[in-house]
Amino acid sequence: MSDYKLVAVGTDGSSSATAAVTRAAAIAADAGAKLLIICAYERGGRSDTRDRAEAERALGDEAYKIIGSNPAEEKLRDARDVARRAGVDEVNTVAVEGEPVQAICDKVELHHADLVVVGNKGLASFAGRLLGSVPAEVSRRSPTDVLIVHTT
Repeated sequence: MSDYKLVAVGTDGSSSATAAVTRAAAIAADAGAKLLIICAYERGGRSDTRDRAEAERALGDEAYKIIGSNPAEEKLRDARDVARRAGVDEVNTVAVEGEPVQAICDKVELHHADLVVVGNKGLASFAGRLLGSVPAEVSRRSPTDVLIVHTT
């Protein structure tokens, strides 16, 4: 683990993402690495109200991931607190407007992260089948090592 200098983790504020942040923070603390926490959001959500209503009906509690206002900064503050409690000395956060997989992969590449950590939620969920699984897509598209944390 001592090869890790920068560990990145994506969060959407869910309990699954918090478990991934906790694991990423433990790895970063053990390695003496920096931690980069990334939160993607979509400003204003989808423009078509019919698509919005369909998504809310289909996704229920998970609809916040693709529509509506997403308080990314609050989620990042909470994740930073988790990381600091885990003993990470240097925690950086970034809120990115856009799709989660692209946001995570872009920031991982831009910051030259050595490892990206994501939770496994979505791999078999209805939202994952409908929208595409963030963990699966990150593992395919990431320019670096990926750790998918079992969070469910």
